[in-house]
Amino acid sequence: MSLDDRKKVVCQHIDLTWNKGRLALAEQLHSRDFLYKSSFIGRPLGSAGFVQMVQEIRLAMPDLQVVVEECIAEGYKVVTWSTLIGTIQKPALGYPPSDKVLSISAMAFWTLTPANEVQEICTMFDMESFRAQLGLQTRPLAETALP
Repeated sequence: MSLDDRKKVVCQHIDLTWNKGRLALAEQLHSRDFLYKSSFIGRPLGSAGFVQMVQEIRLAMPDLQVVVEECIAEGYKVVTWSTLIGTIQKPALGYPPSDKVLSISAMAFWTLTPANEVQEICTMFDMESFRAQLGLQTRPLAETALP
C-alpha cells in the first residue's frame, strides 16, 4: 500500500469516529493490539476504551467537527494536525459545559501495520488554549516547568 493509502485510512478513521460517530466501522480499522494515548486521558486505552471515550465526547459535544489541516506519511507512520471545533453542551472529561464555540488544535502520531490497520494513535491537544477558551485558569510555562 502507498503512503497516500495510509493517509486515506487515517483520514477515514477520523471522519468515521469524530465526525460521524460510526464507531463500529472505525473499530474495523483497528489492529488487535490497538492502543490510544492522549493528553486528555491519563492512561492508554484499547479499542473498546477508545470507542467509549469517543462516545462520551460526542455526547457532550454533538456539534463536534474535526478538520484535518495537514496529513503527512512516512513508512508506517502518519502525522495529522487537526482542529476540533464545537461546544461542550454536557460535562465531559472533567470539563464544564460552555456556550462558547471552541477551537482546539491537535497533533496525532499514528502507527499502521503492514496491512494498513491502525495500531496506535498518540494525540497531543493544545490544552492551555482549550482551558483559556473555557475561561479556566491556565498555568504559566515557568510554573509548569519548575519544581
